[in-house]
Amino acid sequence: MPGAVKGVLTAAVLATAALAATPSLAEIKGLEIIAPASPGGGWDQHARTLQQVLQDQKLASGIQVVNIPGAGGTVGLAQFVTAKKRSPTILVGGQIMLGAIVTNKSAVTLDQVTPLARLTGEYTAIVVPPDSPIKTFDDLIKKFKADPGSVSWGGGSAGGSDQILAGLIAKAVGVDPNKVNYVATAGGGELLASALGGHVTLGMGGYSEFAPQFQAGKLRAIAVSAPQRLPGSDTPTLKEQGVDLEFVNWRGVFAQASAKPAELKELQEAVAKAVASDEWKQAVKQRGWIDLYQPTTEFAAFLKQERAQIEGTLKDIGLVK
Repeated sequence: MPGAVKGVLTAAVLATAALAATPSLAEIKGLEIIAPASPGGGWDQHARTLQQVLQDQKLASGIQVVNIPGAGGTVGLAQFVTAKKRSPTILVGGQIMLGAIVTNKSAVTLDQVTPLARLTGEYTAIVVPPDSPIKTFDDLIKKFKADPGSVSWGGGSAGGSDQILAGLIAKAVGVDPNKVNYVATAGGGELLASALGGHVTLGMGGYSEFAPQFQAGKLRAIAVSAPQRLPGSDTPTLKEQGVDLEFVNWRGVFAQASAKPAELKELQEAVAKAVASDEWKQAVKQRGWIDLYQPTTEFAAFLKQERAQIEGTLKDIGLVK
């Protein structure tokens, strides 16, 4: 056998042996994922999608999703921070929580948890029932300008991304953001019921959360906060309709500050492997989420900038003093 060929084969055998000798990531036992909202909303969807992928990829087992709704995720955050450690636990959160911490003057903040990873983003849809007299976004803005109080904006928790976007739209069309008649809900099923029942003039939430209702003809989207129309959707953007705004609501996962370095490393690696899998990528595509993955260090730096920006925006639109 020629020396060069023999050398290549030997290297290949050694590489294969080294790969086989590399220990696979240990399966995390009894993982708990806290979704600080009611079932059906974006945080709950992320928790259950992550649960499925972690299980299927054999990165964790015995996973339980626990819903703790209230106050824009700050109730769940408080329990996550103060709970006595029982098992490996992670918390799903996002932009809404940052706003809620400020507006609710929460005693517990994201300074008391450890960022694990930023996962995804999602554009906001503005929706109305099929029989609504508001047929277009222009109809909405005309009604809003004529009598701001006559338009009720249904969305998630007070100070969250939906209320921020409502305030930004008001400012963009020349209406005092303080005059927005915002109706806060716990998100998920409560928001959907309000929108479907016509209890609010319009509903605001993640596009994918409303997607089944669009397909069933039970809700109609009149605008989306994306830079361009979403694939497979004929919903016009805010920009197309004269409001120069783009807005994305991000979600991520956090570990308890008390997690030991070895446990933290295990959680980081499990999440990183999960989001790198084809199964996760397919779920992201199917749900219409945007892949915004950032590992721990980058996510922590992003959070500092995002918190300052959210606080500035809330003050700018009059939601906090």
